Amino acid sequence: MAVYTHIPSEEMAELVRAFGAGKLLSAKGIAEGVENSNYLVDATHGRFILTVYEKRVDANDLPFFLSLIDHLADNGCPVPRARHTQGGGATINWRGKSIALIEFAEGLSVSHPTPSQARAVGAALGQVHKAAASFTMSRPNSLGPEGWFDLAERCGEDLDAIQIGLRERIAKECTFLNRHWPADLPRSVIHADLFPDNVLMIGNSVSALIDFYFACTEVRAWDVAITHAAWSFQNDGTGFDPSIGDAILAGYKKEFGLTREEQENFSILARGACLRFLLTRAWDWLNTPADALVTRKDPLAFLRRLEHYAAQ
Repeated sequence: MAVYTHIPSEEMAELVRAFGAGKLLSAKGIAEGVENSNYLVDATHGRFILTVYEKRVDANDLPFFLSLIDHLADNGCPVPRARHTQGGGATINWRGKSIALIEFAEGLSVSHPTPSQARAVGAALGQVHKAAASFTMSRPNSLGPEGWFDLAERCGEDLDAIQIGLRERIAKECTFLNRHWPADLPRSVIHADLFPDNVLMIGNSVSALIDFYFACTEVRAWDVAITHAAWSFQNDGTGFDPSIGDAILAGYKKEFGLTREEQENFSILARGACLRFLLTRAWDWLNTPADALVTRKDPLAFLRRLEHYAAQ
């Protein structure tokens, strides 16, 4: 269960009032998610998600994340806004932890998307990139190419405990991407983690894009490649469905578009997307205690995706 921090009801009510959301009616811990503590809150001024940011989120990054979602919402993107205090702050410090209150969005995450749903996701991502062009804040990508190479070194020989030969395969991929990574492509603020569980849908329409906590300034088309890799395969990295991948690209191109250079480098960008999630999952696989509350995700699911794009 992803509620690591318990908030007494009296203090929860005070927090809700401080955010200008009115009187607390109910609050329930949310089991989904692994990074932060989340509560579904009903108040007289609406329904919200109250988030307590745990140690994996740097509080110094919160002004960027929360300003970004407000900017995107103001520009017509399907992104829930952050609630602000009377003093204008988007967070409250409570017992040494930062807390935010974000609008609740209706919808469900889909596990087996249709091409129509995938097309809507691509279009929504295009909307985000269009709106991000006027967003003035920036944040470095700590999980970009240099971060991949560093993480591969830190995992070291332990990678072969996941699968024999994995260390050598990752080293080979790092060498390839170090030589061929298209760093001169257009850059913007990107979501960087647009997996199906970060998209809420009602029918074939996107009702909300959520969890912008990996958002950063990076090669823009890499965001499209991440989304393509996240949506076009089965969870285990097998069963590539070209109709889903093509629909994501079609939706994105209709709303925003890819340059010729971005299209020519797309498979390389997708390989970088796969390596990023292969390595972060491998690190968590190797360093998460067996009795931890967090369920480890299979890193090999992204090795399989990587091999698909490398074969193109």
